[in-house]
Amino acid sequence: MFKDATTDEVNNVVQQAWKAYHVYRKFSLKQRAQFMRRVAMELEACGEALIQTAMGETNLPEARLRNERARTIFQLNSYADACERGEWLDIRIDTAIPDKNPPKPDIRKMLVPLGPVVVFGASNFPIAYSTAGGDTACAFAAGCPVIVKAHPAHPNTSQIVADAIFKAVDKCIMPEGIFAHVHGVNFEIGKALVMHPYVKAVGFTGSYIGGKQLFDWANQRKEPIPVFAEMGSVNPVFLLPEKLRSAAADIAKMYAGSITLGVGQFCTKPGLIIGVESGSLQTFIHDLGKAVQQITPAAMLHPGIVKSYKEKKGNALLQEEVHLVAESETTVKENEGLPTIATASGSAFLDNPVLHQEVFGPYSLVIRCKDMNEIIEVAKYLEGQLTCTLMATENDIRQNEMLVEAVKNICGRIILNGVPTGVEVCLSMQHGGPFPATTDSRFTSVGADGIKRFARPIAFQNWPNELLPDELKNENPLGIWRTINNELTKSAV
Repeated sequence: MFKDATTDEVNNVVQQAWKAYHVYRKFSLKQRAQFMRRVAMELEACGEALIQTAMGETNLPEARLRNERARTIFQLNSYADACERGEWLDIRIDTAIPDKNPPKPDIRKMLVPLGPVVVFGASNFPIAYSTAGGDTACAFAAGCPVIVKAHPAHPNTSQIVADAIFKAVDKCIMPEGIFAHVHGVNFEIGKALVMHPYVKAVGFTGSYIGGKQLFDWANQRKEPIPVFAEMGSVNPVFLLPEKLRSAAADIAKMYAGSITLGVGQFCTKPGLIIGVESGSLQTFIHDLGKAVQQITPAAMLHPGIVKSYKEKKGNALLQEEVHLVAESETTVKENEGLPTIATASGSAFLDNPVLHQEVFGPYSLVIRCKDMNEIIEVAKYLEGQLTCTLMATENDIRQNEMLVEAVKNICGRIILNGVPTGVEVCLSMQHGGPFPATTDSRFTSVGADGIKRFARPIAFQNWPNELLPDELKNENPLGIWRTINNELTKSAV
């Protein structure tokens, strides 16, 4: 077993990261990208040891973990490419107009790294959202050293990945302290990291309680820092009438799979399904229940997750007007999550905040509203979400503009006729949403736009060309896209 890091050890790694920051921030985009690609190579070289260790610590199946490793390697390489292209720098150049009254100065703006970033590993993605995951890759791309706090539920997996990063550090001759890895169960370790004056940002994927605590600590500092925390979501699905009438059975089959995918342990699991009381909705509920009855329970990530699932699901089912629809017919073992569907009326949902809470696991609640007005009321009452989904025909969309607008106000990604599970790693992905889904809905934790989380803008006014950073020089030596006098171009000034 790994020992908890001491206060002195935390202070030492942050001190080293601070020193590394002043060196690494000056590394070129190409150097950063080469380092990230080397991390990807070393991660792949971990081979079977990584997969088998992760299987043993998380109960996740081999195929899932192989896909997750492939995704993590893709993230590192694609974010490296984006780093090198430099579009994320948001370069703006407005040249001087000396004869203007008063004279207009030469002003050039770009993003620069914030400083050392603390990343907290996620329990449900031991590779892709943990030690060498998206937050780490984005921070490296931005020019920031990273200190990873290993998740105590998969410490050996985290250590294997950390060792791969250390190999990349050595092979690329990176500054000492550019990466650090600490273990610990005690919450005080996380607090010490977040509160350290040399830490300048935090990345987190996990529970609302955990993310909110990090956010509060960060704002209690003499110098508050940004915490980019993804804290969960019920990801509501709205079943519109015309679509439901034509495809109730197909939608039920689709959503039985999405609700129970990965034992319901995805932050984008559809935990709430909302429709107008009708024969079509009753057909959907019946078919969804029948499908869920046939799904075999599976082991959850760790005992703490199982305990929380049972408690939160049990509490939801105890609420007045909540009725059990169906459970898996297969006998459930102690460490497994029992797939479950329940239902309640729209009025019951509006009157009971307990029903709004995320139940992390293979459970979903179907809300039966009396009409479209009540569906709109439910949508307006919901808190911030990572995703919202509309199962709708084009006619449904045109006839329900108020609902569409209400849904836009509460989510970061709005899906039409699909499922929210499955988050594509691409530049257009928005994986974030209004509080409490995340602590800052302006940013994404998936896709290369996530690099911007760990950078800040700085403007250079009236600087001679030879003293400017290469990114801002007249001749554009890096060949990157820049907005010059309101025109996006790769041309020289």
